Amino acid sequence: MVLKIGISSCLLGRRVRYDGGHKLDVFLRDTLGRFVTYVPVCPEVECGMPVPREAVRLVGDPDSPRLVTQKTNRDMTGQMLTWAERKLDELANENLSGFIFKAKSPSSGMERVKIYNDAGNVHAYGSGMFARGFMRRFPGLPVEEDGRLNDPDLRENFIERIFALGRYREAVGADPSVRALMSFHETHKLLIMAHNERLCREMGRLLAGARRRDVGALRAAYERMLMEALRSLATPARHTNVLMHMMGYFKADLTAGDAYIRKCEECEP
Repeated sequence: MVLKIGISSCLLGRRVRYDGGHKLDVFLRDTLGRFVTYVPVCPEVECGMPVPREAVRLVGDPDSPRLVTQKTNRDMTGQMLTWAERKLDELANENLSGFIFKAKSPSSGMERVKIYNDAGNVHAYGSGMFARGFMRRFPGLPVEEDGRLNDPDLRENFIERIFALGRYREAVGADPSVRALMSFHETHKLLIMAHNERLCREMGRLLAGARRRDVGALRAAYERMLMEALRSLATPARHTNVLMHMMGYFKADLTAGDAYIRKCEECEP
């Protein structure tokens, strides 16, 4: 299984930033990079801006901000959007399993990017121009940014999602049938339950009514629910729920003594 992950080029050490520098993330390049194939993207350079260059920022309407150079007030919005439209078409053919954005970037920041008003004051926060377009085009794809990946729980969740998506695509790609979907769900049911029990049950009901649905539509609905479920963090309480669920598989094999010990352990503070 080969996982292809989009990534902001500067995070791999490429000197593409406005000041000619980079933002190398050693974990992403040297650790996670051993298990994935990166597809580097630098929106500002690839849309035609030089290195080094005047810094840009988002200005105006938070729902549709403009990309403007900070000193000369040159509007780069059209140039960026024209390139982004073509780039997103290219990335659609890459079969990406996720994307890692550069935090706070006006082009690539996933969230909390400053948006300025015409007076030069921050009046809102949002997503970078390319990142916003990417997430709209691929709404179910796992995405994160380098700053958030310093959080161990968010890092674990992102890695879990990209590998789960890779296994799902491998399973249904080799056998695009309802049987393959059911086999995948049976294998991953407890994993999904540890993240979102409600959606896990809904996914089971979806597959139970599979004969009444087109296989293509069924696969799309299942993948959407899978990615939504895994976005929820797996907590100790959810893991405990899964372990208790697993014990039910062995209740016929438990002796009276086993059952007594289990009950006592449940009652301990």
